[in-house]
Amino acid sequence: MRLLVTGAAGLLGRQLLRAAGHEVVPAYHSEAVPGGVKLDVRHRDEVRAVIHTVRPDGIIHTAYKQDDWATTAEGAVNVALAAGGARLVFVSSDAVFGPRDIAYQEHDLPCPTTPYGAAKAAAETAIQAILPKAVIARTSLIIGSDGRSEEEQRAHRLAAGEPGAFYTGNIRCPVHVADLAAALLELLTSDVAGIAHVAGPEALSRLELGRRIAIRDGLDPETLPSVPGEPSDIRLDSRRTQELLTTRLRPATEFLLGRPRLSR
Repeated sequence: MRLLVTGAAGLLGRQLLRAAGHEVVPAYHSEAVPGGVKLDVRHRDEVRAVIHTVRPDGIIHTAYKQDDWATTAEGAVNVALAAGGARLVFVSSDAVFGPRDIAYQEHDLPCPTTPYGAAKAAAETAIQAILPKAVIARTSLIIGSDGRSEEEQRAHRLAAGEPGAFYTGNIRCPVHVADLAAALLELLTSDVAGIAHVAGPEALSRLELGRRIAIRDGLDPETLPSVPGEPSDIRLDSRRTQELLTTRLRPATEFLLGRPRLSR
């Protein structure tokens, strides 16, 4: 299979390049990737030209920009319109939902409360209309092992005394980038169509997650400041998708080894 990966310079994109057992063409926007092709997904003609040149059998679309509707929503639509016969896996987000007390399943309708969530929800709707056989893979906070993920960097900044805090009321289902990449590659070659939830099986607050990152990295978790923040409990129920995968989506307390200290 010839695979095109958009957003290849990002945390997930780089992991996909390492893990893919296929011929892979990386597509990047600003940070060059060796062997890659420059692509601005906001421009429909450019997307069409790149896909026509690469002629991929599959596309994993990870590219987004959190504060830019054109990149996150319109860019995904441009990729879907140009995909032709290529199998498309679109990486979406738990941000398509708002807070509630129970986990969201695949059949739950989007109810975003942020512009980023609205952009992802709009992209989902359009892709389902354009390519009904595409996979829309919703995920949560993505954690790495090399300090490149946003949550890892935040833990180190706050432990060093920089301004900011972790929210205790912000609950998510973190997933390791290696697990997510492996699951996306499985979905790419499967006959799954439509919505798939690909997040970790364990819900943690941002503070709990930050403390576990700190312990793993030899930092003092007690130095991490916290505030309640607005209640934001958004959990994805990934059990249905997990049953379809050989890749095991590990809980954060497993891939972030160690036990957090009790708060004083």
